[in-house]
Amino acid sequence: MATEMAGEGGGRRRRVQRVLVMRHGDRADHAEPMWVLRAARPWDPPLTEAGRIRAWTVGKRIRCLQTAAAAVDRVLVSPFLRCLQTAAEAVSALCAAVDRHAVPLDPSRLKVSIEYGLCEMLNTRAMGPNTAPVDGKWFPEISELEAVLPAGTIDHSVGPVYEKMPQWEESVPEARNRFASVIQVLADKYPQENLLLVTHGEAIGVSISYFKKDAEVFDVEYCAFSHLEREITFESEEEFTAGNFKVVTKDGQTGIRYTYSTLD
Repeated sequence: MATEMAGEGGGRRRRVQRVLVMRHGDRADHAEPMWVLRAARPWDPPLTEAGRIRAWTVGKRIRCLQTAAAAVDRVLVSPFLRCLQTAAEAVSALCAAVDRHAVPLDPSRLKVSIEYGLCEMLNTRAMGPNTAPVDGKWFPEISELEAVLPAGTIDHSVGPVYEKMPQWEESVPEARNRFASVIQVLADKYPQENLLLVTHGEAIGVSISYFKKDAEVFDVEYCAFSHLEREITFESEEEFTAGNFKVVTKDGQTGIRYTYSTLD
């Protein structure tokens, strides 16, 4: 596990925890609008090939930015197919030695799991009208979802924060509060680890606006990612206190554009 720790008197330790929040890659229904008409699950489009390449490339970029102390330890991903495929490419890049094709991977370097709390906003604003499954079944069995991810990376020893999908027609404020909460709760659940959260555009916006005062996000590119940091002090292996998250990401640096609100 890659951590950054410094000993203090009385056995206290400190580290900086890093959380990256990444949007999925290019989705097939936006590249080919007619895709929806023949899709068995029109609410769950896959990536385009360009989206897969973009996801791998951004994963490689993240790997190149890492130091030993800042390396990603755990990946948590929305159950939507475009996010699973994005995570698969990013994890392959993070674990790969050379390039995207026929590269031996070391899956033991990362732990990956599905987190329902990172799912898309479940409302017509995000997904359009007449989109929700009539029977309420959004996805196949979780084993099928996990099969999209690189073999050997799945961590079955932990459970999700959200054990099921949010209710359909959650409001935008409710979804934003969910994203802010799940980012914080996941960080608290894994305080000794650096996290990569693969999710949706609204969550990336929240990861900036919620943790950076007066910030207003107005554009999030495919595979854009934010970078949050906080200092944690461990009183023991299980007891810790954590500071507030600081947004490291600069405007336009990693595909996210934001400005600051002003008061008259």
